[in-house]
Formats: sequence, C-alpha cells, structure tokens
Amino acid sequence: MFRKVLIANRGEIAVRIIRACRELGIRTVAVYSTADREALHPVLADERICIGPPPPGESYLKIAAILAAAQARGCDAIHPGYGFLSENGDFAEACQRSGFAFVGPRTRNIKLMGDKARARRFMRRAGVPVLPGTPSSLRGQGDARRIAREIGYPVLVKATGGGGGRGLRVVADDQALERAIETASREGQSAFGQPRVYLEKYLPRARHIEVQILADQERSVVHLGERECSLQRRYQKVLEESPSPALDRRTSARLAASAVKVARAIGYTNVGTVEFLVDPSGAHYFIEMNTRVQVEHGLSELRSGVDIVKEGLRAAAGEPLSVRQRDVVLSGHAIECRINAEDPFTDRPSAGTVRRLHLPGGPGIRVDSALMAGGTVPPHYDSLVAKVLAFGKDRAEALGRMRAALHDLQIEGIRTNVPLHQALLDDADFVAGRYHTRFLEEFVQRLPAMARGA
Repeated sequence: MFRKVLIANRGEIAVRIIRACRELGIRTVAVYSTADREALHPVLADERICIGPPPPGESYLKIAAILAAAQARGCDAIHPGYGFLSENGDFAEACQRSGFAFVGPRTRNIKLMGDKARARRFMRRAGVPVLPGTPSSLRGQGDARRIAREIGYPVLVKATGGGGGRGLRVVADDQALERAIETASREGQSAFGQPRVYLEKYLPRARHIEVQILADQERSVVHLGERECSLQRRYQKVLEESPSPALDRRTSARLAASAVKVARAIGYTNVGTVEFLVDPSGAHYFIEMNTRVQVEHGLSELRSGVDIVKEGLRAAAGEPLSVRQRDVVLSGHAIECRINAEDPFTDRPSAGTVRRLHLPGGPGIRVDSALMAGGTVPPHYDSLVAKVLAFGKDRAEALGRMRAALHDLQIEGIRTNVPLHQALLDDADFVAGRYHTRFLEEFVQRLPAMARGA
C-alpha cells in the first residue's frame, strides 16, 4: 500500500479521499489554491502545499505544479478525485513518468474512453449496444446534415472529449445543426482542448442509468448495481437514487452484465462508471464510461457496504479487490441530493461566506461536504458544496428520511438549491418514479413564476 498520497483536488471529494487514506494508514498531502487557503481539505490533510492562484488553469489544472508538489513532499501516489485532471490521460501519463502511481485506471483506458466517438466504435465491436450515430468525428457540415437525416432528428451534437454537459447540443432540424456544431466545437476546444464533434440519436424520454464498476490489475471485475441519474438540469445531475425505480430485475441484470462486459473489453483496472440510456421499452445503449470515482459513488457504498474510494486505492497499489461478485449483497434504497451554491430555481451561482451551518444527522443519513461555518465558497469552482444521502429499507423510508434531513439542513450566507430539492421530493410524479432525462427541466418550468424568480 502507498505511504503518502497527494490529492490533486479540492472540496468534498478531497475530504472524502483524506478520510479513506486515514483509515488505510496513508499520509495525505493536500494541494490548494490561494482561494482555498482556509478550506477544510488542507486543514484535515497531514500536509498542505499551495500550488497557485484561484483560476483552475493556474492551480488545480496545472500539471507541472501538482507534480512539483508531489516531488517536494515525497509522495508515492497521486489521487485526482473527480473533475479537474481526473480523466486527463496526459496527466496520468505524466504522473507515471515522474515516478508516481496514478490512483485510477491505465492511461490507455482513460484515453480510449475520453474520446467518445472512438469509445462508441470500440463498444460496437465488443457487442455492447450503442445509439445510432456517426462512427467517427464529423468531416463537415454536408456530412453532418446527411447523417442527421439518416438517423432522424432530434440528434445530439457532442464533443468527442466532452463531459458534464459541456460540448453538447440537442438539434431538431437542419437549420439549427450548423450553429450547434460550431458551439459544441468551441466548447469542446475551450473545456477539453478538443474541437472535434460527432452525432448521436437523441432519446427525449429516456432514463439515464449508470453502473458502478470495480476492477483490479488481476482482471477481476465486480459491479455494485445501478444508479438512476435521470434528474438533470442542463445535463448536470441534481438528484440520484439507487436502485432505479423504473427497472425490473431482468433489465437491471442486463445493464450490469453490459457494464462488466465494457470493463473486461478494455482491460479496466480501477473504479469507474459505465453510463447508459434506457428507452421506454427497456432497451439500453452505452453512452460513455467515466474513468474515475463518481460524485454519486456514496449511493453504491450505502447499498453494498463497499468503500469505493479505498478499493480504488488498493487497485492502484496493485492489490486485489477486497470483494468478489458473490460477496456483494445490495440492499435497501439510497437517495442523494446534490446541494449546490446557487439560486434554487434560476441556478445562478451564489458565492460568499457561510455564516451559519447545521448539517443533518440521524439514522440512515450521510453528508459529504467540505463546508465550515465561517468558511468561504469561492466563485472560481464548481457550485457543489455538499451531498446529502439518505438510506432506508425501501424507497418510501429513504424519501422520508431525505425530507427530514433537508428540513434540518441550515446553510446561511449563501443561497442553495435546497428548496428545489424539497419541491421535487413532494412532486407526485417523482414520488411515483415517473420521470426521465427531461423531467427536471419541465418540472422547474411548471413551478409558480415567483418560485422561479421570473
């Protein structure tokens, strides 16, 4: 096992990794920008080192600064968390060239899955269902129009290196296609350094389902069931649950088998998530694989009792997984609400100082957060400030516990999206499990104008 790990991230995921390392007896080094000087993650780590000013490009995305910090503090491994450099194959390669273990999969896994068009081709050859679309990046507007008409509108224009809703546009006709390609290409270049785009059939009433995967260097692959991730706003997940209220056991088993097939096909070697779209008939299609720990990994931990972050550390150190598939017993129901520092209905960011903080507790409640009373939520980074998770013997109990937890949660000094979560948890269609990937956008529009800030 590693002796000292540098955490190339910030916020709640950095705190989560610090705690997992401490349980394993691993010393930690936190990197931080000047905006995070008084943040929780450098306070909790065994050592801390500043790597630059607030803009991510000058700190958390600066590979040379991170490697220099790891060298200066004598680290033997680097954990990227999620976001920032976590799915950057060049970063993983640079870590290994500099003598540091990268806590994640092999570089070739990251680069293959990072090119979405190439990943689609690979999965099709491996026998995993994929949506109709282009086999490679587009060669021009004429090519795009021809293919869009063949697969049928609406279509998605997607950046080949995209993720998190960036470099992605829904197109309904030829007139909007050219503009969407230009916009997605520009966003792809800005966010991922890759302007190439491809087309994919758009399913407007689908479910977004993902499967958690664990794999080690001995080619053992284990799944921890599915997570329902359809409640999204501008392609950003807001609320997730596990298991999906829409899948029967047979469909769930097919998804898990496909996810394991994906991992085995590419020789995957760490924790990861395989994402699918499921249409109303139950047919499923591969979207992408996230080659990192996922924001919503806590749902799978609650249902399985497996510590996913520790499994990733073990796998990166060359150790076998602590569980086999026959050992995994999934029970109960888990729900996660992402608490964002933003206006609850317009989603405008809300930076500032947290004047008062009370986090909920009680049976079945877990809160992953880096918030502190008196701490600052800077404007430079992602708006996620906490994750509230509720676990119960069934969905009804989990929903009741989540409602109570959100009632008890108090964060003063910044605005959060807690009121949106509370409205959603009381919606009859949500409670009945009748939702899809466009549901949340439509739900917000149905709310009274005053609530939406109109």
